[in-house]
Amino acid sequence: MNELLRDEEMNQLESVVVAQMGDLDSLCDAFRGCHAVFHTSSFIDIHGVSGYSEWMAFLETEAARNVIEACCRAAYVKRCVFTSSLLASIWTDDDRTGIIDESCWSDEEFCRDRKLWLAMGKTAAEKVAWSKSQAMKVKLVTVCPGLLMAPSFPNAHTETSVPYLKGGRMMLQRGVLATNDISKVAKAHVHVYEEMDYGACGRYFCFERLVRRLDEAIQLENNLKMHGQLSGGGNLPSSTQETDGEIQISLSNSKLAKLMLRVSQRSSCKQ
Repeated sequence: MNELLRDEEMNQLESVVVAQMGDLDSLCDAFRGCHAVFHTSSFIDIHGVSGYSEWMAFLETEAARNVIEACCRAAYVKRCVFTSSLLASIWTDDDRTGIIDESCWSDEEFCRDRKLWLAMGKTAAEKVAWSKSQAMKVKLVTVCPGLLMAPSFPNAHTETSVPYLKGGRMMLQRGVLATNDISKVAKAHVHVYEEMDYGACGRYFCFERLVRRLDEAIQLENNLKMHGQLSGGGNLPSSTQETDGEIQISLSNSKLAKLMLRVSQRSSCKQ
């Protein structure tokens, strides 16, 4: 914990409780009396070849199940903001065209067949969270960010990007490779939570930028020190997923954009 937070930030915390994601009782102890739970954890093996395995997908799903149950048992107000991923919505075996939005889900069998373990884990975990929350009457919202980037800590996200970018070349070709500044994703989580008092519900896609061009892909590779993984050494057209000049797939984050606009308007009215 001390490695993640500065001393002054640690002093601002009322308390720090350590819990095991696989231990329901320890989660209940950690959540007891909380007004809301932000479930942002993910299982990453930074020493592994891919950074994520099929076993981790299983652990992530079980953790989601435990978190929702602990919210029901121990939280003072049964609310949970759950961090999922765009990967839970973009992977299917059909030639999907049009808009991909919060109503879309990735195909778990497609992910399993192609060993897209992080996508499979995020899809399964979010689905379990929704099922469990409905059964246990926990008010749930999920935030689905793209690839997280940390400009202020340029090396912090390199290792965790490996599992996200498995299949990255296909994402680039389909036009669904999106990135986020991690600080803006954090703010989105807070605003989604605050807006739960005003009707915020369901899933929210969260991304800033779509990587569509070869030069953008090369720049991303350079930032992550993953040269050639997306661009394949330059064997891509200058603009991907185009037919007669039109993009065939479009990711939509309009739902979150509307929420953020309401937050801004409400803030202006209070001044």
